[in-house]
Amino acid sequence: MTAASSHTTAATADMHAELAARRRRARRGLVVTRVLIGVELALVALPLAVVAVWAFTDAWPWPDLWPQSLSLRGIEQALSGRQNMGWETLALSIGIAAACAVITTTVAALACRALCHFRWRGRSAFQFATILPFIIPSTVFAMGVQVVFLQVGLARTVPGVVLAHAVVALPYAIILMTDITQAAGTHREEAARTLGAGPWQMICHVIIPQLLPGIISSLSMCYIMSFSQYFLTLLVGGGRVQTFVLVLFPYLSGGDRTIACAYSLVFLAVTFAVFLIFELVLRRFGVREEGELYG
Repeated sequence: MTAASSHTTAATADMHAELAARRRRARRGLVVTRVLIGVELALVALPLAVVAVWAFTDAWPWPDLWPQSLSLRGIEQALSGRQNMGWETLALSIGIAAACAVITTTVAALACRALCHFRWRGRSAFQFATILPFIIPSTVFAMGVQVVFLQVGLARTVPGVVLAHAVVALPYAIILMTDITQAAGTHREEAARTLGAGPWQMICHVIIPQLLPGIISSLSMCYIMSFSQYFLTLLVGGGRVQTFVLVLFPYLSGGDRTIACAYSLVFLAVTFAVFLIFELVLRRFGVREEGELYG
């Protein structure tokens, strides 16, 4: 009995030692994780803080750590709508980005459904074609699109800009939609069809709810890409389609950081508002719990 008790005591001590070692490793891992998260947040927050300060700055010479003087000049111009940066330009930019996001996501959802759930001749070639905008340099692609759109009458028009943005954003939407389409499968659709559901009932009550997280992600990505697109908009729009970024870029390249940063804050505010709308949609359909905001 004594030997057995000693063996049990030794085993218990070893187990406690192992648990203590695991706790120490877990604590060290937690510390490292927190440090990495802090560094990542600092890398994101610091540039945003500099942009926010510059929007209210009149003079900030190097190497001063704090501006010499503050001013509302940039905010006043951003809100006044001067220099072709009125609310009409902002509304046009939002409309183009929203249309691009909806068109691209719809095409991507249908394409991923065909790629994931069906086998047909030419499937591999079609799948390769969806990633061509990744492979072709953006400058070459933009010039080619401009030439084609000039011939078909889409150049210097809003539909032409929307279509060009959609082509560029399509590979990203395809990538986002592929995994969730594969994970969703067709089992629920088959069950709904067995129970007598019609095509529209399946789309509204089965397919869209299953794909909603991927749809929201695709809409967000495509919206951001379209809203921040400069070179492609400049070539295809030909100067007639004035978007937010097209008017903002001269301030960035011209050195007026106060005006550029003030408009950048408007850019961030509009983008964040769109993400809040997407978050409300996710909560409305029960995809996210109350109190969560992107994780």
